[in-house]
Amino acid sequence: MERLSSKQVYVDPWLSVRRDEVRRSDGSSGVYSVVDTVDCSLVIPLEGDRVQLVEQDRYPVAGRLWEFPSGSANPLDADTSAAASRELREETGLATTTLHRLGVLDTMPSTLNQKCTVFLATGLTQESPQRDPEEQDMRSAWFTRSEVERLITSGGISDAKSIAAYALLLLREAMSRPGR
Repeated sequence: MERLSSKQVYVDPWLSVRRDEVRRSDGSSGVYSVVDTVDCSLVIPLEGDRVQLVEQDRYPVAGRLWEFPSGSANPLDADTSAAASRELREETGLATTTLHRLGVLDTMPSTLNQKCTVFLATGLTQESPQRDPEEQDMRSAWFTRSEVERLITSGGISDAKSIAAYALLLLREAMSRPGR
């Protein structure tokens, strides 16, 4: 697809929205609205058979959601693993000695250019959370993996990146079994 023109229609500190006029491969023209935003990291804290989730208010969906700790990269982060460690520490108070990269998700490729790098965190120690002001009502809790799976299938966890991240964890474990 060829971009013919692009116009920024909105910008704030977190994202910008642009309207692109394009020419498709068949020669027809069209319009795409694209949300440009920084990439993010998501981390699955794993201890034995338990994972830690955070619950927070998500204004756009008018409700509180359980999800894995995640957040956008900032200029002080050296890379996606630094962002993952920082978000884990800020949101849950957990520090990790080991981060394993599980994969990268396109969070909503039809509209959003954001990529989310997913990590598994082990070797955890508990410290105090260092939440941002808008995260002060956040809470965190440990869940067994069977509880997480029940929450996913019942709709108690509906955050797409958390569900996809959990699938990446299950695939990694399945691929590491003998005979695979």
